[in-house]
Amino acid sequence: MMFPIPSFSHLKRLTDDKGLFEHANGTVPRYNHGYCVDDAARALVVVSRDPMPTEDSEVQGISDAYLAFVLAAQDAEGRFHNRLSLDRSWQDQPSLEDCWGRALWGLGTYISSHMEAQSGEAALKAFTLGSNQRSPWLHSMAFAALGAIEVLQVVPDHLNARSLLRDAVLRIGRPRPSKSWPWPEDRLEYANAVLPEVLVAAGTVLQNSSLQDDGLHLLGWLLDLETYDGHLSVTPVGGRGQNDVSPAFDQQPIEVAALADACARAHRVTGDKRWADGLELAVQWFLGVNDGNTPLYDPISGGCCDGLEPFGRNENQGAESTLAALSTLQQGLLLTERIQ
Repeated sequence: MMFPIPSFSHLKRLTDDKGLFEHANGTVPRYNHGYCVDDAARALVVVSRDPMPTEDSEVQGISDAYLAFVLAAQDAEGRFHNRLSLDRSWQDQPSLEDCWGRALWGLGTYISSHMEAQSGEAALKAFTLGSNQRSPWLHSMAFAALGAIEVLQVVPDHLNARSLLRDAVLRIGRPRPSKSWPWPEDRLEYANAVLPEVLVAAGTVLQNSSLQDDGLHLLGWLLDLETYDGHLSVTPVGGRGQNDVSPAFDQQPIEVAALADACARAHRVTGDKRWADGLELAVQWFLGVNDGNTPLYDPISGGCCDGLEPFGRNENQGAESTLAALSTLQQGLLLTERIQ
């Protein structure tokens, strides 16, 4: 298929000199809701990943803002605040929740494309500090592991990154022996494909083929489970148990973006068409091939609606959803480059 070229217009609309506004009313930023590190870190991944948007000086400018925001959120022990109000005061205590994991992912991705720059050195220093910590939450560890994988691409002897990756792999564990539910958790939660993606990538970085096989097995199972009648029907808000059925709502763009990332990684590692097809399903979900026959990505604004609902969509185009769509479209374009 022809993958649409992502537009960064709405992402710029949501960004000011401090950071990225979390929510929107339609396409209008909700300034009073403030900013969060979760979204700034996601944005840092997106604007750092693909060399194409860095040619845009405006995109480079917002990249600098996201990096500064993430760096400012870190405390002396390597933990991160998450929420900043409009008056630019932190509204929470530093933690090791998802904001920590996503911050390390964002920093790692920035480092992998800016290692020679002074800003890359600052990001590496912050990553090194943060990677001394360990989160009690599985998904936080998985997000952080993606950052470690990025760092190891350019600093292969980074001991903290390697140790963090190994600990994340141990936390994820092996697939269960059950054919019907090999998933390492009792329920699917959110951004589920991040778990097999870490295993696939760790198998390459740590030269452990069994890890890669485990990741591909779990990803294949998840992709099959979340495909219904030829299109994606992903895990909704609230998760999914062994006896739940599809379709279920509300479906969130973040779930599709995680699946796109994992399929893209699996295709890079194996070249198997199955993963290219999975990535195409993810792109198509945003374009309207989904349980509601409703497009979520808005090519005019460059934004993405906040969720697929039983009778339509949430019309608000917040940062998380917009970044999920941009990330998935990026992966589609990178796939096209690989197979041409």
